Amino acid sequence: MKIYTNKKNRRLKILQSLIMFQTCLALSVFSYPLYGQDRQATEGIIPLSKVEEYVEQFNATDDELTVQLIPNSEAAEFLSENIPRFDCPDKELEEIYYFRWWTFRKHIKQTPDGYIISEFLPAVSWAGKYNGISCPAMHHYNEGRWLHNRAYLDSYARYWLRGGGSLRAYSFPVARSLYNYYLTTGDDALLKEYLPDLIANFEAWEKERFDESKGLFWQNDGADGMEVSIGGKETPDGYRATINSYMITEAKAIAAIARHTGNPAGEVFEKKAAVLHTNMLQTLWDAEAQFFKVIPKKEGAGLCDARELHGYTPWYHSLADEKYAAAWKFLMDSTYFYAPCGPTTAERCHPGFTISYKGHECQWNGPSWPFSTSVTLTALANLLNEQRQDYISKKDYLDLLKIYAHSHHLTKEDGTVVPWIDENLNPFTGDWIARTRLKTWENGTWSKAKGGVERGKDYNHSTFCDLVITGLAGIRPSEGDKLTVNPLIPANTWNYFCLENVLYKGHKLTVVYDKSGKKYRRGKGLRVFVDGVLKGKSDKIGKLTIDLGSVQNSSTSLEDARATQVVVSRVVTGENGKTYLEVDGQPYLWNVIEFDGTRGLYSPKYWTEPYDMPLSLEFSENYFEKAADLNYNTISPLMRWRDIENT
Repeated sequence: MKIYTNKKNRRLKILQSLIMFQTCLALSVFSYPLYGQDRQATEGIIPLSKVEEYVEQFNATDDELTVQLIPNSEAAEFLSENIPRFDCPDKELEEIYYFRWWTFRKHIKQTPDGYIISEFLPAVSWAGKYNGISCPAMHHYNEGRWLHNRAYLDSYARYWLRGGGSLRAYSFPVARSLYNYYLTTGDDALLKEYLPDLIANFEAWEKERFDESKGLFWQNDGADGMEVSIGGKETPDGYRATINSYMITEAKAIAAIARHTGNPAGEVFEKKAAVLHTNMLQTLWDAEAQFFKVIPKKEGAGLCDARELHGYTPWYHSLADEKYAAAWKFLMDSTYFYAPCGPTTAERCHPGFTISYKGHECQWNGPSWPFSTSVTLTALANLLNEQRQDYISKKDYLDLLKIYAHSHHLTKEDGTVVPWIDENLNPFTGDWIARTRLKTWENGTWSKAKGGVERGKDYNHSTFCDLVITGLAGIRPSEGDKLTVNPLIPANTWNYFCLENVLYKGHKLTVVYDKSGKKYRRGKGLRVFVDGVLKGKSDKIGKLTIDLGSVQNSSTSLEDARATQVVVSRVVTGENGKTYLEVDGQPYLWNVIEFDGTRGLYSPKYWTEPYDMPLSLEFSENYFEKAADLNYNTISPLMRWRDIENT
């Protein structure tokens, strides 16, 4: 809209010529960076070069033994297009974030029937069709739901439910996995298509693994992915908090999907979930030990006398309230689970606790497993978001995540230390136990029967990126248009962090914390942008509730959205007598506004000499709107939002 009076026409012409000059200057002096500026607009805050540099680093030290859909040579392009970007002052944690995306990409496999996600890169004899294994699939969904290209997980669902995957060979809460995927994407097509299959799968579990006399499901510890456990010593079969938590959350998810789709089965599954939930809490909770435990499936057996890390699984699915929170006092205690290279899978004070290099290579009686560590950290994030308790804190979450990140390394024979993820760890030395065992398993070398050379390299049976996204940065997927963002970063710990390019229900999210406002130039404190629009802010790190309902679905980047946004800007004088440009209600310094309001704009020729005629502060009123009225998206390519320094 044009609202300028004749008195302002001259100033408008000056503005127009200044814009034209700056644009011409950009075209001449920055002819090469014009591509870079387009790229920069796509990038937003964190440059794509960060992704590319990490990929180059990982590729340089990698022995690419198995290639599936996306080889190392295409990794940078794939990750640049598909993943949320992360920046923080802890560079080891940041490195492992990108490393885990780099390894996840390796496991995307194209088959004659579509895409699947693998656990092991080499073929293993205990896998099902196309080398698929259901045991890690819940982790694949939690991690993979943040990829922008949904074709992989969409196809993966078909593999499990209609494509011949061995769905119940291991414990796998498939309904909950698909429901969590839906909470992230906002697309209910898979829920509508596969609800009958999910119901049939639950009923099959009831026939195969439900004990009417106990009112609980039972499972073999190996089929839970936890061989040679202390809880399975009497008999591998047991009533476990793992399988029962999975089946409770399966019933809850099926009930939610049924309600969402208008299927009457919702009420039936709500009742199933409620009864099973009550039975698990009453039967598997050891009130004296203050922990969830296993009951062996054996006549007259009682609760196992060992606390095992999988006792935190109920919190993984938000199934244990404040009454049970005392269990968390054991996690950071070195008498029980805490160890320098990762939490142990059994409490250290139990006589059955073992770190063994004999027998089965995959033991759950002491070693630290990324599988169980990621379950525990997800459970802890849920606890910290949902309950008040005094047993464990945000600092503990960050400390454990840092230990977890540090464990992702291997020292090669030449002394080189490289990022690495494998099966199980020595919790005291960081040695990858299964790898150490397997590399000399048969005649001093790798055994083909055990999976061959480097079976566990890039092992895909845990999460890490999801822990950063939903825990550390605090994006909490939920129903509806309300989104909670609650970063689990203790106060006065980091001065900055940024997570951007997060695709959530068709929107691009950016979460930024900048203590000084100078690191990212998006303002001081915590900021949440949705499709480039500021939707929530706080002076300090804390919980924010974001309303997505008023934001249109868009794939526009933050920088693009900022460039095209028409805002309210005005000149104000602060209490200190200095003059500022106020944008969206926030004061900003801008080098074309002199504090005394008399010298005006600098000469565009050399940017050192003032104009002959000073421009009054009135000229800068609604500067952005005036530029937009002249059909310029920004005042110039040289004066982007990042060039405005917050005071």
